[in-house]
Order: sequence, then structure tokens, then C-alpha cells
Amino acid sequence: MGFRTVCIENRSRLSYASGYLVVRQSDKDTKVHLGEINLLVIATTQAYVSTYLMSELTKHKIPVVFCDDKSFPIGEYLPLYGSYNSAGRVADQIGWTEPAKKRLWKYVVKHKISRQADMLRYCGHDEEETVLRNYACSVKSGDADNREAAAAALYFPTLFGKGFRRDQDIPVNASLNYGYSLLLAKVSREIASRGYLTHVGICHRGELNQWNLACDLMEPFRAFVDRTVIDEIGLDEFGGEARHTLLSMFNKTVGVNDGNYKLGSAISMYVADCLSALEKRIDPSDIICYSMD
Repeated sequence: MGFRTVCIENRSRLSYASGYLVVRQSDKDTKVHLGEINLLVIATTQAYVSTYLMSELTKHKIPVVFCDDKSFPIGEYLPLYGSYNSAGRVADQIGWTEPAKKRLWKYVVKHKISRQADMLRYCGHDEEETVLRNYACSVKSGDADNREAAAAALYFPTLFGKGFRRDQDIPVNASLNYGYSLLLAKVSREIASRGYLTHVGICHRGELNQWNLACDLMEPFRAFVDRTVIDEIGLDEFGGEARHTLLSMFNKTVGVNDGNYKLGSAISMYVADCLSALEKRIDPSDIICYSMD
């Protein structure tokens, strides 16, 4: 698995040659070996990409995120078959039971709210942190009491200010949306590389959503995007520098049990554990989740 996120922001021609991504800009060629690439982001509408390159990216299971004229992610390209045993994986996925999905969702929500509580503690909101800790401890199977929504209603205004809403057209939401889109792409890659479909989720089940399962499993990692925005970008601007900061977040270090790992590796471990829980190879209570402390 690669370690670089490659972002194309200027007029370019992208092609493939002898194992390398070749980026031609004006009269200059830049080469990056495909083995080094974890994610390719096309952040301009003035890039021309060869079908040969797309074929090789597919063989190397490298996702490609395409952006609109405002450099905001609007689409993702993933390999159709991410694993040698995809047919068996998909058959297993279709057979996941409702109790197994509800039990896993309980722990995904617990992990998400716990990381939100970590963020509130980090920002000095001790009383609100306590409320979220209580929410996390009281999540039921399938989140029957909708603790996730209750936590969000407290978390976002506390973190970003009274009156803040996620649907506002403001720079901080642009930063969050961009970061969440990159996170979705990373989780989608981890799912596809293991032979599963991103379409079939455990809680997200939208008929028009191709990323239902990725939307499910990315939830605990949203708080890392929030922290990156607060610490390194700020609330009042969103531009090229902010995009670069968010693109590099997967190389940041987080704690997992007694070790330290890059965020990208922590996501890979988490997705693997969640899928193992759905296959009943481990109990959801044993899923390893990261810590930002």
C-alpha cells in the first residue's frame, strides 16, 4: 500500500509509463511510482487522464477522487474487483444479519461520540465533554435512542460556536466537507480492497448512495478532520493551503492501543476489525479504535 496522496491542481496531462504516473505540466514531466501512491486527487477540471493510466491505477487498487471547478470532491473511482475472492466476500456481505449490523453500529456510534468527547476536552469544554461521555456509555444496539444525533446537536455548536449549522455556506464547513470527502475515499478504498461492496451499508442504506458502508465506517474518524481544521486551518478561510493540509492528514500519528500509527494505517485496522465483526470472527467490543491523545 502506498503512502503518498498526490494532488493535481494545475493544467496537466496524466499518463502511465513503466510503473510510473507521469504528470506533464508545460514542458516539465514529474514521475511518481504507483507503488508509492495511496490516493490520487484530481483537483482541477483542466487535467487530461489517459485510460491506460486509469487501468493501471485500478490494478494497483489506487482510488482517484475527481473535483469540480471549485476543487471540491464530487466523485470517486474505485476498482470494480478489489480482491481475488470478491464473489465470496460479496455473498458474505449480503448475508450479514440485522442483529450483527445493529451490534456493530452500536460500537461505531460509541467510538464516534467518544472521539467527539475527546475533541471537547481538548478545546476545554469539560461540562459538554461529560455529557457526551454519558451518551457514549448509553448507546444501545442499532443506536435505538439516536444518541448520535443528540451528540451532534451538542458537539458542533460547542466546538464551532452557538448558531453554527453544518448546512451553512461558510469556510469552516467547506474545510470540513473537503476533509470528510477525503476520509470517505480512504475508507472506501479499504473496503473495496478487501473484496466488499461500498454500496451495502449497516446503517446508511440510501438507494442513490454508492458509499453506504464507507459512510458507516468513517464516522469515528470525522473528529480527526475537525481537529485538523481547528488546529491547522482555522474557521475563516478555505483554499489551496487548507486542501494541502487536509490531504496530508493521513500521515499524522494517532494512538492505537499501546502503539502509534499513521492515521491511514489506523483507518485500515479499524475497517478490517469492523468487517471481521460482521463476519463474526471477533466481537465488536474488541474492535480497536484510535485515540487523539
